Amino acid sequence: MDKKNNKTGSIEYTLVRGEIQSGYGVASGKGKDERYPEGTLKQQFQHFLERGLDLSNYFMGTINLDISPCSYKIKKPKYFFKNIDWSDYIPPENFYFFDVSLYYKDETYKGLVYLPDPETKEDHIQKPTMLELILPKIMGLEYGVMVDIALNKEQLDIIAK
Repeated sequence: MDKKNNKTGSIEYTLVRGEIQSGYGVASGKGKDERYPEGTLKQQFQHFLERGLDLSNYFMGTINLDISPCSYKIKKPKYFFKNIDWSDYIPPENFYFFDVSLYYKDETYKGLVYLPDPETKEDHIQKPTMLELILPKIMGLEYGVMVDIALNKEQLDIIAK
């Protein structure tokens, strides 16, 4: 883990390394959950758009990044949506989003950390070392690959163990 300033020095970032891991596959629909055949993100998309977050430039799935032994603490999200009633199968949920940059093969991919509120999430619970990333499609990225991400320190705090 490393702390870094951008060129203007006004925003502080935390760099953290993690391993790409397989997830439940429900965000993208690859997990074959019959409740969400096209994926949860596609169902949630319009709810987020109505509240000012357009995810149309991103792949409709998440990259699961295990940052262990580190964990994270929510500070000030870029977006917070409360009580989103997006599914007939579960109660409304809250969602947090944070800025993220992922570095892979000399390229930088900008996106968001997607965090359904653990307080309102009923199933597909993530471990506290897992971050779900929404990014453009990244060719060649596969499970087991180690990548670095940069997080805005004012939005999300990384806790070293």
